Amino acid sequence: MHAKVFEETQEQRVVAEFTHQAVAFNASAVMNDARTVDALIALMPCAPGQRWVEVACGPGIIARALAPHVGTVIGVDLTPAMLDTARGAAVDAGLTNVSFQQGDATALPFADAAFDGAVTRFSLHHLPEPARCVDEMARVVRPGGWVAISDHLTSTNRLASAWHQHIERLRDPSHCSCLTPSAIRRMAKEAGLRLVEAQTEPFSLDFEEWLTRGSGGAANRARIESALADRPGVPCFTVTEAPRRLHLVQGRFLWRKPAAQHL
Repeated sequence: MHAKVFEETQEQRVVAEFTHQAVAFNASAVMNDARTVDALIALMPCAPGQRWVEVACGPGIIARALAPHVGTVIGVDLTPAMLDTARGAAVDAGLTNVSFQQGDATALPFADAAFDGAVTRFSLHHLPEPARCVDEMARVVRPGGWVAISDHLTSTNRLASAWHQHIERLRDPSHCSCLTPSAIRRMAKEAGLRLVEAQTEPFSLDFEEWLTRGSGGAANRARIESALADRPGVPCFTVTEAPRRLHLVQGRFLWRKPAAQHL
């Protein structure tokens, strides 16, 4: 009973936050950074005729980047405002093989083995039970198909991670918790997926853009600055000055669902 109430509350937080962020998220330089978007697309074994789904697609940045490389892409997201932004951007880009629909990342509205591949980016840290999303991605991919996940990561040090998550939640109330690489890999293994490749790399973004894009950033600025001053930062979350930038660590992972004869 209590878990269900928490999930409903988190769903409301996510929809409210990303209704607030829809336009700014789609315009964000870091979200559209060609190097990181291209690196994720390059990791995915795309081929003409394939059918892919982007889970928790937001404004469809990855779905739109993927569309020229495959047959069709469906983007799924919980927030109607994000989907409206995604559809408009796809039309502006002249894409005819990508579509978007509302849906829950932890209960995807698709049949088993409906896709050749599934991808999600910057979504797991918003989910109270991220393993359910990984399970669903594995379920809707055919045997022999692919699952790709990219997200920013947290420290393996418990205290450092708690400090990191505190700041993230002040800035964005829909934030649950960033994960460690080992936690993401464990979820995928438990979903029956076989790791093909794992990559981690630092990336940075404009601190002010990050802060003000979140609905809590302006109101909680003083608390965020105080928290930053309390610790010097860790590799997964560090702020540097002149110009002021936030430095994070991004993980990219590719798994394959075993072929039917090996299940």
